[in-house]
Amino acid sequence: MNFTLRQLQYFRAVAEKRNFGRAATACHVSQPALSVQIKALEETMGGPLFERQARDILLTPLGRDVLDRANQVVEAAGRLDRFARDHSGGHRSLAIGIIPTVAPYLLPGVLAALRSGDVSLRVQIRESRTEHLLMMLRSGEIDAAVLALPAGGEGLVEEPLFQDMFLLAGSQTRLNRLTVSPEALRPTDLQKAQLMLLEDGHCLTDQALEVCGQDRGSGQINMGASSLATLSRLVAEGFGLTLMPELASKAESEAVPGLRLVRFGSPQPARTIGLVRRASTQQEDWFEKLSRVMRQVGEGIVEQARA
Repeated sequence: MNFTLRQLQYFRAVAEKRNFGRAATACHVSQPALSVQIKALEETMGGPLFERQARDILLTPLGRDVLDRANQVVEAAGRLDRFARDHSGGHRSLAIGIIPTVAPYLLPGVLAALRSGDVSLRVQIRESRTEHLLMMLRSGEIDAAVLALPAGGEGLVEEPLFQDMFLLAGSQTRLNRLTVSPEALRPTDLQKAQLMLLEDGHCLTDQALEVCGQDRGSGQINMGASSLATLSRLVAEGFGLTLMPELASKAESEAVPGLRLVRFGSPQPARTIGLVRRASTQQEDWFEKLSRVMRQVGEGIVEQARA
């Protein structure tokens, strides 16, 4: 490699400032020193990177191509530098994926607990659906994922965190029309035309269909909402009924005054929320620490809902 990181940084500065003098000032070097490095980079790249005009400096076609790649290299180098400084200082960064039907309800408490308990642990959050999170987990883009278990697939370690019961949610008018008493109500008692679920691709939709004994082939089931917040508002206005996880019930009930919730009869349908990592990941205490915090926060939320 005949170019240096410093040359790329100087090149980016000139492209941004469109002036060698201002770029040199921003880089804290003299203009002649900066110009020498730019010239060396142009020789390495095989042509001029800038079109020098009387009062302006423009990128050449080659310069535009080089700038795209220079941005990637410099930004990657910056991330590596931050990682090295964090690691040498005892800091640990984790990338955690989490499904959308869990993220807004579990994350605030989890992040607050991590911040107060271990300031050296830095967590980056990626919110996405189960299929995408598993793909990112296997490719190494994230270190662990919060999912509904079982996640499935070989090479993964699953740690159950807490049980998240399903409640029946809708308007008071809709719930009053039920012909079965709440104590005896089963998800399979719900008619297809009554159900509103999240759009296809959410694991919560698959779970709801399973516990209700339905399949996605039914044209009577409305699967169009993109989030639990949207779904809550629709059913509160009388547009059908839905299954609401306990984890979300308190937050959605407070946000949507017209939303009413009813528990199913025993045994109550539920999903198991768990933390998943690659089996090949080196055994460290972060996974146990994260599991413990998430379990405490999650159990606290669902216990409030049950109270």
